[in-house]
Amino acid sequence: MSDINDTKAAAGATAAEGKSAPQARRNAATQGAPRGAGSRTAKQGRAMLGAEAVIASLEAEGVTTVFGYPGGQAIKLYDALYDSDQITHVLARHEQGAVHMADGYARSTGRAGVAIVTSGPGATNTVTGIATAYMDSVPLVIITGQVGRGVIGTDSFQESDIVGITMPVVKHSYLLQSTEELTRTIREAFHIAVTGRPGPVLIDIPSDVAGETMVFEYPDTVNLPSYKPTYRGNAKQIRAACRLLEEAEQPLLYVGGGVIASEATEEIVALMDKMHIPAVATLMGKGGVPASHPLNLGPVGMHGAKYSNMAMTEADLIIAAGARFSDRVTGRVSEFAPNAKIVHIDIDPAEIGKIRDADVPIVGDLKGVLSGMLETLDKDGAVPCDDQWIADINAWRARYPFYHPNMAENEQTGEIVPELVIAELGRQLDPATSIVTTEVGQHQMWAHQFLPREFPRTFLSSGGLGTMGFGFPAAIGAAVANPGATVVCIAGDGSFQMNSQEMATAAINGVPVKVMILDNRCLGMVHQWQKLFYDKRYSQTLLEPVPDFVKLAEAYGWEGERVEAPGEVAAAIERMLAAEGPYLLDVAISPEQNVYPMVAPGAALDNVMGAIDVAVGAVRTDVPAAPGSPRAQAAASAAPVAASPCAKLDAQFGGRWEIDPEDTGARLGQDGSTVDVRPEDWKTLFREADAEMPAFSDEKGGAR
Repeated sequence: MSDINDTKAAAGATAAEGKSAPQARRNAATQGAPRGAGSRTAKQGRAMLGAEAVIASLEAEGVTTVFGYPGGQAIKLYDALYDSDQITHVLARHEQGAVHMADGYARSTGRAGVAIVTSGPGATNTVTGIATAYMDSVPLVIITGQVGRGVIGTDSFQESDIVGITMPVVKHSYLLQSTEELTRTIREAFHIAVTGRPGPVLIDIPSDVAGETMVFEYPDTVNLPSYKPTYRGNAKQIRAACRLLEEAEQPLLYVGGGVIASEATEEIVALMDKMHIPAVATLMGKGGVPASHPLNLGPVGMHGAKYSNMAMTEADLIIAAGARFSDRVTGRVSEFAPNAKIVHIDIDPAEIGKIRDADVPIVGDLKGVLSGMLETLDKDGAVPCDDQWIADINAWRARYPFYHPNMAENEQTGEIVPELVIAELGRQLDPATSIVTTEVGQHQMWAHQFLPREFPRTFLSSGGLGTMGFGFPAAIGAAVANPGATVVCIAGDGSFQMNSQEMATAAINGVPVKVMILDNRCLGMVHQWQKLFYDKRYSQTLLEPVPDFVKLAEAYGWEGERVEAPGEVAAAIERMLAAEGPYLLDVAISPEQNVYPMVAPGAALDNVMGAIDVAVGAVRTDVPAAPGSPRAQAAASAAPVAASPCAKLDAQFGGRWEIDPEDTGARLGQDGSTVDVRPEDWKTLFREADAEMPAFSDEKGGAR
């Protein structure tokens, strides 16, 4: 647990306390020094085989854990590894699983994860894991065995051009040609992986190079004239960003994974507090701002909160802090944040202006840039932004919650509600001593919405590539890296089966990882899209009740149980977390459960469907009509619509909300509408009319 505690301490450390351990490690990496003994290793100057030099180099870099799977062209590397008393090897059951484990190790610690595999299919099995790390800027060093130099290019047995195959999804790659470049290459690989924008680096080592004799000389420095990441932000640009912030009335921080990679939580929170700026977070940025911070609005984008999306749409200044304007955040780019000026801070200059032009681009390390902004704001005597902006956002938060207990869709089902399962897990976890990983799908979005995280590197999820099969092996890697932590993987029944063979890895190595499956017996997210947008044509997304996950757990030597009733959930989670070894909890949920709110693909960010509106009775609004319903039939036939009994209500709430899901009346702005109110200024409408809003009643006279 040292890494989680180090991160926690760093977030609250003062200047008088000196540099934290993570900061010291980070500074060493950016200056080009190994994180281990480097040239001071006891093996310096010894004659050894190339394979032994590879292992000695990993030791010099301070590596203590590698993940992998042996094979013919990696056998020399594994033979040398046998003699290492520093490095523990975790044998995965599939090379993809090994890379995901190294990824989870890296995300939870900030150190480069290492995987070793053989050539041919062993190497190609790593591609998905490498691409996953590349998309999410995770530092990895992948070492692959290769056929001898003399037969490269001859279609030799188990030969694959892994350097060429992975070229689009690595930060850099090497094919070793001689032992003379071996130690320099490994030193450069670690330096490149962890500096600048982190990413995976691949080293392909021919077996004859591994078998040659050499003298081990490990360098402490690197000489890469073409690779000089920019860490110091331009002072003029920092001042320009501060001017915009001081002038803004409705500023917003857009927090991405760069906050975590840069270890900039302390600075981002200081900026929020100083200028009273609310923040929204991407999936990769979750944990970068404490969930309990009153100005943290949480998730934004396709499945973000309606109030977060409204804040993004209505902001007059957006400070993108280590975020890349993903389509899952922006929605339709042409309509994204139409009123906002953009300050974009990123260490990778290629990201700035790629999706949205920046009024003030700043290339540099986020931690340093934010520190510079705080200093400038102090010198300027800057004052916090207008409290009215915060008041508006708080009103939206109260009105459009993620979940409400009075929702009609959950009152009479008697089924387990997945949102409440995630919330219960969050209630029982200690945020300071736990790490949560996710697979990919509906459960991933529910976790983003309902699982509070207070510290960075405690929520690990595949964001860019969306890799099913990532979360479980990543949880094993995180648990190996943080032996005192409670590590839980939240999975779907489809995703979990992508790499369920790694249950053997956890059992054999005594890794007490926990897996909670939200089991709807379908490929939930694709099933939801088919339901909403493809007329319930469930093509190949319905899964049979196979396997029995409890029996599968028992077969691997795990504990396991299945729950099917809401009243069983809390106690089952308690038993799972209390278990000393690996544990699988199979939670049965309905395949009809959907993740809301949702912005449809290609829609504008403020075009939110399925958001709860407390003002109209805590029902979900703007949910697409079910096929065959009167509303769907009217739309399909283009028949004239009758005047809506909800027309005035529709107008008062911006023309998008309704009480009756089957209402066929004209909406605001449609032909046939009896309402001529056109609220051009939502702020005037909301601030002045909301105070006079009457209470609504249903036909039975109950308050709505």
